[in-house]
Amino acid sequence: MYKTKPFMISKYAVLEAYERIKANRGTYGVDEQSIGDFEKDRNNNLYKIWNRMSSGTYFPKPVKAVEIPKKNGRTRILGIPTIEDRVAQMVAKIYFEPEVEKVFNKDSYGYRPNKSAIQAIGVTRERCWKRRWILEYDIKALFDNINHERLIEMVEKHTDEKWIKLYVKRWLKAPFKMKDGTIVERTAGTPQGGVISPVLANLYMHYVCDDFMRKEFPYIPWVRYADDGVVHCESLKQAKDIKKRLEKRLRKYGLELNQDKTRIVYCKNDDGNEGCENKKFDFLGYTFRHRKAMDKKGKAFTSFLPAISDKAKKEIRKKVNSWKIQLKTDKSIYDIAKMLNSKIRGWINYYGYYYKTEMDKVLKYIDLKLIKWVKRVYRKSTTRAVDWLKNIAKVKPKLFVHWKF
Repeated sequence: MYKTKPFMISKYAVLEAYERIKANRGTYGVDEQSIGDFEKDRNNNLYKIWNRMSSGTYFPKPVKAVEIPKKNGRTRILGIPTIEDRVAQMVAKIYFEPEVEKVFNKDSYGYRPNKSAIQAIGVTRERCWKRRWILEYDIKALFDNINHERLIEMVEKHTDEKWIKLYVKRWLKAPFKMKDGTIVERTAGTPQGGVISPVLANLYMHYVCDDFMRKEFPYIPWVRYADDGVVHCESLKQAKDIKKRLEKRLRKYGLELNQDKTRIVYCKNDDGNEGCENKKFDFLGYTFRHRKAMDKKGKAFTSFLPAISDKAKKEIRKKVNSWKIQLKTDKSIYDIAKMLNSKIRGWINYYGYYYKTEMDKVLKYIDLKLIKWVKRVYRKSTTRAVDWLKNIAKVKPKLFVHWKF
């Protein structure tokens, strides 16, 4: 019977957890069971998860390790739990996340309900107008270096549910299964790709960084998104001092700054920079620097503003190239629009939110690929292909999302 179980876990929470996992999709774990496979015997599979979690007999399987290329040529390990482990983690998240959300700082934006990267960029944008200096920092391999013992202590502060404490410990210890089948034990970190990992990482960073900043520098505004942060300072000296103290604080908890991505930047458009060479910085895919702007009366002036970064532009062009639009000669222009629009819309909604004109070259690059498609399909010269596409745009100006820009 339900009452005889050592842990009181709602069956409805398990069902809700599954629906969220299903909506997020994702690939299979080490057991190679997909969402489709799980769905074939959904009720029985969910009952097994509930029964094991409620009785204390649930043990996670190894985490599938997938190497993801990084922009610097290296790789990072993405950990993919099985479907059943993802559901179990989501159950814990449903119970645990509301408890820690009560204490999290308003200026922490990463992986949180009703928080977004765009909000973090907007707040940073406005604060850059008010303070001359910023410390931009990046924490090196945050998800790989979280101290398990300290994290468990933090978890225990915010829940009385014994089953959450028990299963968080088991998830943290679940080994990686590498591509060649090798099992690698884990003594630190929480896998990127795990459902519960972002909440645990935010909890760790709350005590390591956010709470530290609140207590030690109560009048210094800052923004953090996961392992990236921006601190707004009054002077170069203050920025250097905060950087030094933050480094010391991180070391105490097994973390360190990524020195290649950490810098002090001067934000004002004058000569009071005290010899600082850095006058721009990247944050969440945007580059903050001085740009031309117009006031409400149409008068031009210079302001410190965010716009899509060169790195983001490069990644978009790389993605567009991977589509090989010019080779899809069996498709109509309407088919191609249907294939591309959702992705283009996402780029515009995010990278075009601020200083939209900086996206022009990226959007024109998509049109260049469409021109090549027209040339190949209709055997037209470049000039005639451009004219053909312009005529389509006149008749169907909303065919491609970016044409209205």
